Amino acid sequence: MEVQQRLMNQALELARQGEGRTRPNPPVGALLVKNGEIVGQGYHPAAGEPHAEVFALRDAGNEAEGSDLYVTLEPCNHHGRTGPCTEAIINAGVKRVFVGCADPNPQVSGGGCAALQQHGIEVSCGILEDECRRLIAPFAKLAATGLPFITLKSATTLDGNTATSTGESQWISSPESRERVHQLRHRVDGIMVGVGTLLRDNPRLTTRLPGEEGVDPCRVIIDSNLRTPPDASIFHQDSLASTLIATTPQASSARRSELERAGAEVLVCDAIEGEGVDLRDLMRQLGKRQLMHLLVEGGAILNHSLLENGLVDRIMLFVAPLLLGGSDGKGVFSGHGCSILAAAHRVTNLRSTMSGPDLLIEGELRQCSPD
Repeated sequence: MEVQQRLMNQALELARQGEGRTRPNPPVGALLVKNGEIVGQGYHPAAGEPHAEVFALRDAGNEAEGSDLYVTLEPCNHHGRTGPCTEAIINAGVKRVFVGCADPNPQVSGGGCAALQQHGIEVSCGILEDECRRLIAPFAKLAATGLPFITLKSATTLDGNTATSTGESQWISSPESRERVHQLRHRVDGIMVGVGTLLRDNPRLTTRLPGEEGVDPCRVIIDSNLRTPPDASIFHQDSLASTLIATTPQASSARRSELERAGAEVLVCDAIEGEGVDLRDLMRQLGKRQLMHLLVEGGAILNHSLLENGLVDRIMLFVAPLLLGGSDGKGVFSGHGCSILAAAHRVTNLRSTMSGPDLLIEGELRQCSPD
């Protein structure tokens, strides 16, 4: 089992090379092993391209016959833009298949494994299942609900502040943590902020990695009254990514035209009185655009609205070894919190790692209603 987990870990690393590039498909990695040696490997690079298994089989060539296949997601058994991976695996003479997790689509789940077994191929499913499911969580959510998967990222001090009483926040997190965030930007489909953050920080919302590598995600600005200035940095930089501004029907049409001339696409969403953009309607629109994974780097008001609407799926907190030592700093959320613990938002699958001097805490959100 230890060897199987090690090899599936390598398949996961391959899959991550496609993160953020495969929508509406999930990222998948595969490798072929024969006589204890890796003879082929591959990952799914983009929709319309061959799947990971096909690239691994091509890489292995004749060595694929009699080999073991390790793949992070159950091989497909249906025709889409490409042919069924099960046919390619069977025709190549693969002996055994080790699967990370079953396809989350209930209409096809288990079909790929069953097809392989019917042709005498030994199949084992559930190798590093939690890690494999976490990798495809954005794909699974979009497929099940039509809504993007949302990761909320924030940096805080040890006493829970995101900024001082005067609003100073740059930089609470370390250079190592900031590079890690840019690596995450490279792997998501969109990055979202509220107009307050845009006006305060004038961010570029691009991916900046060493060597000028990285792909910029789509930029999404929540701006009910279209206060985004046409001279904002998001419109005046070398970036191929689109900029979407979500607003309401009440926003000025003249202002909308001005921002469209600046390079934005304005999305008119349903409005909620006193709260502006209906975030659920916005998510439905973004889901139709097949944005699977959104990274939220907004302020406390947007964070609170997303949380209260049950839209946050994962949280990432970079906790810096700093203490502001008062009660007048800024928090991660701004708004009315839960009055009883039974109504608290539950975080599951907690994981912690060091990020330079910071502690990165990650987990998935599960809402809990009082009995």
